[in-house]
Amino acid sequence: MDSVFPIPSPPTPPRPPEIPLAGYRVYASFCMREPSCCKVSNWIEYFDPTNNAWSHVSPIPGLEEDHVLKDFAMVSIGDSIFVIGGGRSTSDRARGTSSAEVYDPSADTWTVLPDMTTLRYKCVGVTWQGKIHVVGGFAEKGDWDGHVIYGPERSSADVYNPRTERWEYEAGMWRLDIPPNQIVAVGDTLFSSGDCLNPWKGYIEAYDGKLNMWNVVDGSQQRGLSSPISTSDADTDDFRPMERLYLTMAPIGCRLFFFAGYRTNSQISRSISMVHTFDINAETYAWTSFEPTEEDGEKELGTHCCAVQMSQH
Repeated sequence: MDSVFPIPSPPTPPRPPEIPLAGYRVYASFCMREPSCCKVSNWIEYFDPTNNAWSHVSPIPGLEEDHVLKDFAMVSIGDSIFVIGGGRSTSDRARGTSSAEVYDPSADTWTVLPDMTTLRYKCVGVTWQGKIHVVGGFAEKGDWDGHVIYGPERSSADVYNPRTERWEYEAGMWRLDIPPNQIVAVGDTLFSSGDCLNPWKGYIEAYDGKLNMWNVVDGSQQRGLSSPISTSDADTDDFRPMERLYLTMAPIGCRLFFFAGYRTNSQISRSISMVHTFDINAETYAWTSFEPTEEDGEKELGTHCCAVQMSQH
């Protein structure tokens, strides 16, 4: 998959119908940036777009004591959430895993799935055409001895078919040397906004499967996500830019939701959460924003978020 910008006449993705936000939740995994004690772990929260609020859901099971699972793929099919791959470590040195499990939010239960064909972390997960694609990242075969870099795995994907409950290996799905940051699907169209070195390129791209290319989406340019926003502390009049802690996106209907967290400039450890949306159907004024929220502490993402339409019981 190559990237081009700009292009003369980018194809227009098909427009999905507008979907009401009620009944949708966006799930994300977080961990503390600097744990206040020796106990470290990560947990799952969900965002309710109808009231602009985050709520705690569940810890991730099966982790070793004082270990954090990071850089894994988290995707949804129906109202189930899949946690796949990732690096399990207490330090910056991590080796990927091939494990996979699924979480049922309604029953609050976890189920172990078959392992992928490849060990992966810093990978990207997306549900596309009824299957889960876990793309790129730092990938290796299980018999890796630490002395050889397996280039083909880095550009490959593991594809899970929920009907057969089996994984298949697909070579060459991401041809750029730098792994993608995140890929989401709206209908049959894939969207991306950056890579693992630069999570926001300044615009959104759509994937043309026929040409195997990424094309810039008209009207998606947005400077506000390229660098941390500025703020003022009421006590110090500090107008320095705030440090961005995380950035992730999830699709609901025809809108892409972008979730960004920033570290405040106050002496007390606090962070600000901001939510922006991009309407892929809008011809003008496609970007909108929710009211920012502030909370104690500084958290960072364990992985990217995913949207779930909850079952009606």
